[in-house]
Amino acid sequence: MSNAPEMVAGHRGLRGHVLLEIKKAQPVTTKQLASVFGVSGNAIRRHLKELEAEGLVRFGREHQSLGAPAFAYRLTEQGEALFPNGYRDALTQLLDHVAEREGRGAVVAMFEARYAELARRLETQLDDVPETRRLEVVARALTEAGYMAEWRVANGSFSLAEHNCAMRAVVERYPEICAVEERFLRHVLGADVQRQAHIAAGCNSCHYAISFVGPSCGPEREPV
Repeated sequence: MSNAPEMVAGHRGLRGHVLLEIKKAQPVTTKQLASVFGVSGNAIRRHLKELEAEGLVRFGREHQSLGAPAFAYRLTEQGEALFPNGYRDALTQLLDHVAEREGRGAVVAMFEARYAELARRLETQLDDVPETRRLEVVARALTEAGYMAEWRVANGSFSLAEHNCAMRAVVERYPEICAVEERFLRHVLGADVQRQAHIAAGCNSCHYAISFVGPSCGPEREPV
């Protein structure tokens, strides 16, 4: 149920998948990575050593919610830069200019218009389709926009996770736009959506719990 890319900036095969898994699950141990990919610890270590030499990952002692601290890997700033964020400086400068002239509300309105346009483009794909299809379509659209989105269902409960913030620099300046995204998800999914984790707050992903409360009949017909 993942729409994440299979290659990261030229890193193909297992090495690219290792980078993706670290991005999604950091901090992550060698043992955990070996378990995910069904290979030996030594095979994983070879890739990690090369990624560390490239300056893409770093190794250190990490505190865990349960048990003693463990040595694990995270992406470096250079590693994070492999993931979509190419708009960064130009877009933040543009938005700062808009905010200076028209106020922060104008910035929020720009993103509301952007998400409303995306909702219109997805409308025909979301009309009168099952819940899982709605999630699939929305996750794919978010991934194409750089968010590395995936959805899951477990014990009848749905969730959507974004493993990359394609607008991280913007969100740091204008956190209000995260509420716009949450409203967009409620609209296109036709569901109750609650954010439970937030990259901007230091979490590894933006994670949404999704509850479909009505019949599976497509998104609500109202503005984002």
